[in-house]
Amino acid sequence: MSAPPPRDKKPVAVSFVKNVDDEPTAIGRVDSALLRAQSRRDRAHLIVLAGNSLGRMFRLDQPETFIGRATDATIRIEDDGVSRRHAKIVQMDGEVWVEDMKSANGTLINGQRVERGTLHDGDKIQMGSTTILKFTYSDRLEENFQQKMIDAALHDGLTGAYNKRYLLERLPTEVAYAMRHKTPLSLLMVDVDHFKDINDKHGHPGGDYVLTTLAQVVMGALRTEDLFARFGGEEFAVLCRNVRLENACVLGNRLRSLVESCEFHYRKENISVTVSVGVASCVYQNNEDPALLIADADSALYEAKRAGRNRVAAAASK
Repeated sequence: MSAPPPRDKKPVAVSFVKNVDDEPTAIGRVDSALLRAQSRRDRAHLIVLAGNSLGRMFRLDQPETFIGRATDATIRIEDDGVSRRHAKIVQMDGEVWVEDMKSANGTLINGQRVERGTLHDGDKIQMGSTTILKFTYSDRLEENFQQKMIDAALHDGLTGAYNKRYLLERLPTEVAYAMRHKTPLSLLMVDVDHFKDINDKHGHPGGDYVLTTLAQVVMGALRTEDLFARFGGEEFAVLCRNVRLENACVLGNRLRSLVESCEFHYRKENISVTVSVGVASCVYQNNEDPALLIADADSALYEAKRAGRNRVAAAASK
């Protein structure tokens, strides 16, 4: 016997009752089948419990997932103790296991070093000196909630850039990396010129529009490995690994020019927007204090403002 034709989906019936405060409350019929489908814990994930990218969730939706520092790794971990191709997660016949790929520091499951180990819900995987990942199964509701929590913790709600807290957490790691490998690290502080005048003329919604549009322009001009964060108010920061001071100044001028040439059109009015940029770099021969890098970039930004705005200034070489 053939199956009956599908019936058209009926809208959810909603009625209203009055509570003790005489305020109407909507009473709807719950789609139990949909709720059961969304509550099925069949999605394997790794969640970063310690190390860089704290709180991030990675969904394991491929038969093999490669983990390491390499740019082509499926899950890229910024940890000097993690090898370029450190380990892989394999899913087959309903089982999940982790295989070490001859990494320098090994792979541990719940504190025990393994070459290959089966993973169970709740297991903790350690790689390198600081990175700990939790293996877990989640349902669709938990996955969406976790992702929203991660976004809220790491990103600025208005512009989508990373927030100041995340930048300050990453900065010591990046400085330490530059010192250890004797590679350059540059920081650009980007500040909107005369932002108070924009707010006064166009209101705070106009100011928010300028910040949001500017962030999109800047992010579109950066490399994947560059860290772009809203430092506060109308000030942004760009952290560039393996970029010398002179090249960071070139980047600063490119960003300045892009913003100046961008059309900021708000409520049928064009808003003229420029930025000033301060640039500083680590001197890897010294034991650099991350706070000094920020202070040097801020001082350079002040010089750019003092010199007339809409320009780039670099911190003096040490």
